[in-house]
Parts: sequence; C-alpha cells; structure tokens
Amino acid sequence: MPEISLVVITFNEENNIESCILSAKDIVDDIVVVDSFSTDNTEEICKKHDVRFIKHKFEGHIEQKNWAISQAKYPHILSLDADEALSPELKNSIYSVKNNWNAEGYYFKRLTNYCGQWIKHCGWYPDKKLRLWDSRKGKWEGINPHDKFELQKGCNKVFLKGDLLHYSFNSINQHVDTSNKFSEIKAKIAFNNGEKPNLFNNFFSPIIKFIRDYFFRLGFLDGFYGFVICVINANSTFLKYSKLRQYYRDKKKNAKN
Repeated sequence: MPEISLVVITFNEENNIESCILSAKDIVDDIVVVDSFSTDNTEEICKKHDVRFIKHKFEGHIEQKNWAISQAKYPHILSLDADEALSPELKNSIYSVKNNWNAEGYYFKRLTNYCGQWIKHCGWYPDKKLRLWDSRKGKWEGINPHDKFELQKGCNKVFLKGDLLHYSFNSINQHVDTSNKFSEIKAKIAFNNGEKPNLFNNFFSPIIKFIRDYFFRLGFLDGFYGFVICVINANSTFLKYSKLRQYYRDKKKNAKN
C-alpha cells in the first residue's frame, strides 16, 4: 500500500482551503500546502489542520506546482487546487486504489459549481483531470495559466469513478475579472511565441467558440448560467486576439520612435 501526499498550492484561499483539506485528509498520509504569501487567513486555517505550510514565491502555475511536488514526503501524489474537493464516491475510489495501486496515473471527472449551480455542459463536464500519480513518472507541463501533469510515454492511466468538485466562481463579476486576466496572459504568451494576429482569429474565433459551447456542447441545457459562461468564454477569446493585435501595434509604434 503506497503512502500518498496531498499537494495544494494557494494564494488567499481562506474560503476554500478547509473543505479541500477535509475532503482528502482521511485518505492521505502527508499534506503539504505551498503558499505564495497569502494576506488572508489561509495560513491559520491550514495550520489548524496540521498541514505542512510552506511559503514560496509564485513564478507561474507550472513552476509552482512542480516545486510543490518536490516538497512532498512521498512520490505518490494527490494534487488538488485549493477550490477543489473530493466527492464521497471519488474518495472511496481513491481509497480502493491505495489498497491496489496498479497504474502510474488516475483520471478524475471534474464537476464545476458556478454561482451555486453545477454546470454539466458548456464543455465543462466531464472535465477530465489527471490528479493522482507517481511523481517519478512525469511532471507538470502546459502553457500558463493552463497546466497539466504529463506522464512519461508508456505509462498506464486509469479512470476513477466519482467527481472532483470544483467551486469556481461565486459571481459573474469574478468570472469576468479572471477572464480578463487570463486573456492578458494568453495574449502575452502568443506574442512572445511569435503568433500573428489576423481577422479570422479576432472576429470569427469568438463566434465559433460560442456556437460550439452553447449549441454543440449543449450549454443551453445549463440555463441562464450556461449562456453567461459561453458568452464570457467567447469574449475571452476575442480579448486574447484583440490584445495580441495591440501588442503588435505598440511594437510597430515603438519601432518608429
């Protein structure tokens, strides 16, 4: 039976971190929280539950999560975001795996709660996440802020029953603010990678995204919030390419000066 370390990164997560820890506390053997200098009560809440609380400068989601793994006592890792928690069914599935570990990695279905409503369409469910694995067989990769754990080629992966509960946005304003922030990050990465803006991406990509998520991915079945999610996500695509276009205009303007 392998011993498992729960690894979580945090920043100002006083509203979520306790439920995250409590949902997994009974099935793990070590809990490490890597915090990027929270200014709320995150630290006090974590220490109340006897976790190892470590402060570390945030340099990106991928970088922070890979560093956090290095602080775990055991190589078998359960990785959760602070706003996530295990459903009872998923918790039982992980307990069964712990008694019979026969793969390098295990996938979960993530179910997102948006403004108090569980979203089961819009391309948000089932949101497959690899969150339980042997850390010696892979690392966090991807493009910030969208990270994912990549196992080495040939590793066996198994899908577990139960939902990973994701408590995402408490308000539409919070979603809009996050969308604006992430579109800025994506635009900057695209610019640094030499991606060129064009009229198709700027004007048609947002429309295509809305149609795909709202109609083909059945976002309309999630009612009002399904419509809101699809509009905001389409707008995020529009903002990314608009900001990318602005970066090139600023570059051209600076070159003339």
